[in-house]
Amino acid sequence: MDQEIGEKLKDLRTSKKMTLKELSEKTNLSIGYLSQLERGLTSVAISSLENIAFALGVDLSYFFEPPANNENRITRSFEQKLSIVENSRFIYHNLGNDKETENMSPFMITILPNYTNEEVIPYSHEGEEFTYVLEGVLTVFLENQRFELYPGDSIHINSTLKHNWDNYTSKLVKILCTYSPKIFDIKKHIK
Repeated sequence: MDQEIGEKLKDLRTSKKMTLKELSEKTNLSIGYLSQLERGLTSVAISSLENIAFALGVDLSYFFEPPANNENRITRSFEQKLSIVENSRFIYHNLGNDKETENMSPFMITILPNYTNEEVIPYSHEGEEFTYVLEGVLTVFLENQRFELYPGDSIHINSTLKHNWDNYTSKLVKILCTYSPKIFDIKKHIK
């Protein structure tokens, strides 16, 4: 992928002559958040990116390559497929069985440090999320509160609550996340 997600988003949105306000209304994401995303100043959850892709009439793979199909019930550590969102600070490892799992998406996510001063904007979407911290300190924004989660801590929320997270330390953060409903349907990408 040669361009950042934000640049691709802006190019696609403007080519469709859609304003940020119109995209905001279609995705239920704030204009401020979408503007920051287009400028590469904030990260995006895969579920929100899929929502944006749907609103713009493209497949999620428009923004990056989908993970390789995994039909095995057991995934060995050396078989894990990486889905790297380039020019971002998030590295996604798809841990799910793409053939049998229809209602949830399990990922291990590595979050690189955030050295910017940009404010993280909480957003909401349909579904629910479970996040478990494996390593590092994860900063979670939930509604109007900020929490620091440490290794062994977890959070389980209804995704319709405004939320977001980031890494404000100088070390990596690794988390396990499960999203429901499934946010990246590999079956849609297989011909």
